[in-house]
Amino acid sequence: MVSHDELGPEKILEVFDSKTGMRGFVVIDNTALGPGKGGIRMTPSVSIDEVAKLARAMTYKCALAGLPFGGGKSGIVADPRKMSPEQKNAIIASFSKALKVVCPKLYVSAPDINTAEHEMKIFAEANGSMKSCTGKPASMGGIPHELGSTGFGVHHATLVAVKHLGLDIKNLSFAVEGFGNVGWFAAKFLTEKGAKLVATSDSKGLVYVPDGMDFNKLVDVKKEKGTVTAYPSGQIMKGEDIVGLDVDILVTAAVPDLITEANKDSIKAKIVVEGSNIPTTADIEQYLHDKGILVVPDFVANAGGVISSYVEYIGGTPERMFKMVESKVVKNTAKVLKVAKKQKIKPRDAAVHVAIERIKKKMEKKASKI
Repeated sequence: MVSHDELGPEKILEVFDSKTGMRGFVVIDNTALGPGKGGIRMTPSVSIDEVAKLARAMTYKCALAGLPFGGGKSGIVADPRKMSPEQKNAIIASFSKALKVVCPKLYVSAPDINTAEHEMKIFAEANGSMKSCTGKPASMGGIPHELGSTGFGVHHATLVAVKHLGLDIKNLSFAVEGFGNVGWFAAKFLTEKGAKLVATSDSKGLVYVPDGMDFNKLVDVKKEKGTVTAYPSGQIMKGEDIVGLDVDILVTAAVPDLITEANKDSIKAKIVVEGSNIPTTADIEQYLHDKGILVVPDFVANAGGVISSYVEYIGGTPERMFKMVESKVVKNTAKVLKVAKKQKIKPRDAAVHVAIERIKKKMEKKASKI
């Protein structure tokens, strides 16, 4: 059951096409700041409840990032593994056409689980508007995710957190959970700033090198062997063991629910930067906060992706994207940490407070003009 409050959701659309078998929905949570922004998730189990929660998260993320976007999200109930490419294309096109009533004026889509730039190409063509989605191929004005906007932003959020605690990044060690797109770039940029990478993980496990790893060598090993665990002279461990390593900074960049009730007491890091979505619960974040561990929440740290989407939306370049990601992530992370310190609350509460304040201010301004 989707819960409602003063922010939203504003609209929930359910759509169905008997010809293609397409069944989906879009939740437009709040459009005070601009059209609802959020990706299309295609899984057999996706639900309106799940999508509504993600849409609210996007409302907060876009507001906190200082973008003229609201929050939205959509889902298509389907299993891509059980259909041909042609069937998937037809479903995406059918879904896009059904959303013409809200897209792009009230909703702008993007890739999510089981959708990528090819699906955005289909979506934009079927919708008839290049502004109907972001994450399109470069040939259509898209800014490739492979440029590392999210990881670049995560690294800047980390630097702000380090500065907030009065530390020097060159004297700190860090571990990155997940060596995919986000973790790869976060590790690259942090090592370039002088931080010591001592551990990272992938689906095969965790490699731990207390004396530090050479990033370029790690990249070569991953490409040649297919796993970071092949890094020479590294201690191989289970992926989840990364939580308890003796490091100064833990960057999460892959799976949800990484930090649990079972392992929260093992954390030795001074700073946890949530590059991944929902790596733990709000209650555990509060517990870590009470222990003196600084946690930079996900929708603050990983906002680089949606900022990149906005630059694509306005027809900007990759160069402009990097400048805007740095500017906005630095500014907003610093603001959140300052508010958290001043009000003696955890950063997530401060971030939500800042986001809601911006949204309500805009809602009140719009209401006064009616």
